[in-house]
Amino acid sequence: MSGTVTAALIALCPLLLGAGFLLGRRTAHPDGRSDVGTPVERATFETLHTASLAAPALRAGLTEDTARKSARRLRTLLGTDALAVTNRSTVLAWDGAAEHAHAAHVMERVEPVLAGGRSAAFGCGCPNDDCPLRWAVAAPVVADGRVLGAVVAYAARESAVLARATDEVARWVSVQLELAELDRSRTRLIEAEIKALRAQISPHFIFNSLAAIASFVRTDPERARELLLEFADFTRYSFRRHGDFTTLAEELHSIDQYLALVRARFGDRLSVTLQIAPEVLPVTLPFLCLQPLVENAVKHGLEGAATRSRISIGATDAGAEAEVVIEDDGVGMNPGELRAILRGEGGQGRGIGLSNVDERLRQVFGDSYGLVIETAEGAGMKITIRIPKYRAGVYAP
Repeated sequence: MSGTVTAALIALCPLLLGAGFLLGRRTAHPDGRSDVGTPVERATFETLHTASLAAPALRAGLTEDTARKSARRLRTLLGTDALAVTNRSTVLAWDGAAEHAHAAHVMERVEPVLAGGRSAAFGCGCPNDDCPLRWAVAAPVVADGRVLGAVVAYAARESAVLARATDEVARWVSVQLELAELDRSRTRLIEAEIKALRAQISPHFIFNSLAAIASFVRTDPERARELLLEFADFTRYSFRRHGDFTTLAEELHSIDQYLALVRARFGDRLSVTLQIAPEVLPVTLPFLCLQPLVENAVKHGLEGAATRSRISIGATDAGAEAEVVIEDDGVGMNPGELRAILRGEGGQGRGIGLSNVDERLRQVFGDSYGLVIETAEGAGMKITIRIPKYRAGVYAP
């Protein structure tokens, strides 16, 4: 969200500076109330408010629907009589006066703008003497180096101020569309990363789980039924198709189902300790964030050991954050190898889970929220994760 606001302000800065941008200065009324001070300041705040109302639609991309929803806000920004928004082939939206007289001619007027990527002004040539629109300026909307369309502002007379303002508003629209593409790229990246995590769910684990369940069918049918339900719920959660985020409660529930299946196979060889503070259960975190770490602990702790193995999972309240610790007493790892894995270099056995989770945590919460890992060869592994209790835009479906 902060990146969106910053980019929007950058795009609007020339326009706001031209009006005398004095954000933050306030004057006191005689009765003690505070209010926005000068007319320029009031206009500035109104401009920012109007831009914030237009932004959400544009963040969905340039379509007929988003252009229609944003056109009136853009016209308000410019204070002009009419405004059109186009893509490269058609008028997506018209807002304001004299649509019947001018909308049909917009595309032929903006053709040079779309071809050259430069703003252009032109007379409207309206045949009606009472038509309020006599002059227009068209500015290109450009994202990722491509001209996607144009913003066309109409007025009663030629205006250098309107020409400059239209150029700045078109630039701001371009920023919103580039942010929309970044959002789509981020979504595709997260989907690819989750697919990689799902691919990590070993076919051997599925086969072994079903084999363990089958072994109880004759000797303990009720337990076989319970394990089959655990398996169904675990796979349903792991392969769900909606939502980038989940709650700590849901993730831990899936982990518990996973561990029930592992215990059915290994019996007393696996000892699991869970210490979870109830107040952190609603905390939101990236989907499939903890589960791969527990699977890693099992795979490289229990499956590589001839004797018993211990895994502990703890979640505690740490003020504005929840702290999750996953620890095993398995084979551990060379710290140099670990650093290479977190850089995305090699480590196929453990690399997908550790590097994927570390990267997604940093993407969502910032670089200070990556994995903290303590390990050495033969010394097991301790992974600590801090999760903010609240972060704008992060919520479970």
